[in-house]
Amino acid sequence: MTIRKNFLFEQEVAKHLEELAKAEGKTQTQIVQEMTEERYRQIRKKRKLEALEKLKNSPAANIGDIDIRQIRIEKALKHAE
Repeated sequence: MTIRKNFLFEQEVAKHLEELAKAEGKTQTQIVQEMTEERYRQIRKKRKLEALEKLKNSPAANIGDIDIRQIRIEKALKHAE
């Protein structure tokens, strides 16, 4: 499903978008979509790493010989990539 959005760009930014699209042989829509998804991936990764940091400091995460914190950290890092 696609949703139509209308954006207002500063003239120079609009020009840059046009140039990027031409240089990469893509539509302006594709450029905006790719840039948005990349930025979103970065934000998600940052949030996961912040959650890991909180988990790492949690005393309830260590049960006997099994280090639950380390297991969760490794799992989250695997999914953050």
